[in-house]
Amino acid sequence: MSSLPSILLLSGSLRAGSGNEAVLRTAQAVAPSVPVRTELYEGLARLPHFNPDDDRDPLPAPVAGLRVAIGRAAGILVCTPEYAGTLPGSFKNLLDWTVGGTEIGGKPVAWVNAAAPGRGEGAQATLRTVLEYTGATVVPSACVRLPVNRQAIGADGLIADPETRRELERVLGLLADSAR
Repeated sequence: MSSLPSILLLSGSLRAGSGNEAVLRTAQAVAPSVPVRTELYEGLARLPHFNPDDDRDPLPAPVAGLRVAIGRAAGILVCTPEYAGTLPGSFKNLLDWTVGGTEIGGKPVAWVNAAAPGRGEGAQATLRTVLEYTGATVVPSACVRLPVNRQAIGADGLIADPETRRELERVLGLLADSAR
């Protein structure tokens, strides 16, 4: 088992090749230089609709997997789009499944807003509200805006811009430091 802190990467987008996913995949690519380990959560589409009646043992398998991933992470980095002025329903559903568990409580969390300037604030505000409700510890200095232009994403799904990569290294380092 590695002694490096592990950061769970949560994308709020279901769209293949989204800018949000590119941000998180780029964070994964730069993580060794921080150094941290990362895990990109890829189960968003498999989560059942939240129903408080189902938030009990045995949990639905996708929910149990989500909670295990959160539990083993030292911190969490989120990158989500904004739909209709707030979080996408599928990502809010993911967050709803964290309320009944204790795994996220006290866990350092940050986000990257990849939206164009003037967009994404509604999603950020809702994200902050829900994360604080769950007991997660928002790390304000690690919450950043890094607008992603579709043309900046390479064929490999990564962002090559050195400034963006340095900022993602800084964010991962702040999350890792907050987890120590």
